[in-house]
Amino acid sequence: MFIGILGGSFNPIHNGHLHIANFVHRTLALDRLIFVPTGDPPHKPATSLAPAHHRLEMVRLATESYPHFVVDDREARAPTVSYSIDTVQGIKHEFPTGTEFGFIIGLDAFLDFPSWKHATHLLEICQFIVCSRPGVAFSDLQSMPLLPPTPQSSLLNLDHQKSHRLDIALPSGNALTLLSVPPCEVSASQIREQIALHRPIGHWLPPSVESYIIRHQVYQ
Repeated sequence: MFIGILGGSFNPIHNGHLHIANFVHRTLALDRLIFVPTGDPPHKPATSLAPAHHRLEMVRLATESYPHFVVDDREARAPTVSYSIDTVQGIKHEFPTGTEFGFIIGLDAFLDFPSWKHATHLLEICQFIVCSRPGVAFSDLQSMPLLPPTPQSSLLNLDHQKSHRLDIALPSGNALTLLSVPPCEVSASQIREQIALHRPIGHWLPPSVESYIIRHQVYQ
């Protein structure tokens, strides 16, 4: 089996998240894709971040019609900060030996990857699937620590959409897969701003998520 893991705040989950998840699932022939919403920041409020139980429920609603998507609540229910290394190891223990895992991440977040807890070990225990993000270039990976040298021309082909996938072999034996994902112009911050202004948001969200936001007055 090949299992994808997609973490994030999902604040709120929107059609852009589903677009990326479906693209990766289809392109890499994943058997399952696990959404892992983050928990509440410990000891400090985050005014723009909805409580974890709301974000978790919205992810469940958004994914319930997709049989290949599942939702994992371990980070949302954790009393302390969660680290990706612990989440991945915990998920791996629930699957048979030999199952492969791909950690799905946006290019903007992956550029900060060397600062993550046990980053080198994380590259050893699962594949990374890095998806394009507006305003960020794959060519920025050339100078990134932990990665082997990669021809700039190959990265530029992704940036200019002359190619849509590049697999880079890592010393650990795992692959780093770079994907140029067709753009989907929507962001969670845009949605929160529109909600605050009492403007329509239905074209950016699954109807079940929009109904939940209205019913529970999330972000208002």
